[in-house]
Amino acid sequence: MMTEEERRLGAESILKAEREGKPVVQLSRTFPHMEIEDAYRVQDLWAQARIANGARVAGHKIGLTSRAMQMASKMTEPDYGRILDDALFNDGAQIPAARFIKPRLEVELAFVMGEDLEGPGVRIYDVMRATEFVVPALEIIDYRTEVPRASVDTIADNAAFAAIVVGGRVIRPMDIDIRWVGATLSKNGIIEESGVSAAIMGHPAAGIAWLVNKLSAVGAKLQKGQIVLAGSFTRPVDVAAGDVITADYGPVGAISVSFT
Repeated sequence: MMTEEERRLGAESILKAEREGKPVVQLSRTFPHMEIEDAYRVQDLWAQARIANGARVAGHKIGLTSRAMQMASKMTEPDYGRILDDALFNDGAQIPAARFIKPRLEVELAFVMGEDLEGPGVRIYDVMRATEFVVPALEIIDYRTEVPRASVDTIADNAAFAAIVVGGRVIRPMDIDIRWVGATLSKNGIIEESGVSAAIMGHPAAGIAWLVNKLSAVGAKLQKGQIVLAGSFTRPVDVAAGDVITADYGPVGAISVSFT
């Protein structure tokens, strides 16, 4: 385990990488005794520093929702991070690529909470009942540390979250079978990835149920109005300045953004 001072130094390292736009040495190398609990505490301290500078928690993201990604990361469960309000973009946005170090895009669904949801013992139907809207979303992920990364590096780095783009149709959770939302992801007119939302743990709400129960263990919950990224159902696609991205969700609409 790390000391609280080491955790503080770890959070400062991630903040430094954000400010300077340069990845820092993996925390797992600097602190080889780092454990999962330490990593989430580093994330807490990072978030506290960002909030102290004016940011607000707008929700949460869930990562590693596919078995393949868990195996690649040597994890047995997903991970999670915070969504801050200064990282929200809308459909049609022109996003400065220089804001990120090495940005990549993932296709997801976002759940907007209609009421507070608190664990333990939360299941998929509890999530569906507490959700007001579901919307198409893109997650921009980024690495603030060098690679290769251990699972603790990703968690401490806010689960690689960098930004979210929302667009398409706003739907109520029972309006369609949200297990079978399909999407294609195109870069500069060429389809790079495609997938279906059932790839997210069998049901997009499954990861959110997992998140609520994990938050319960640390005395936290999802709050009304918060947005939750349920996890990617495509592999990440690299993006850079000059790229135009379109995610087509068929009857649920589309999202288009450009990177400048």
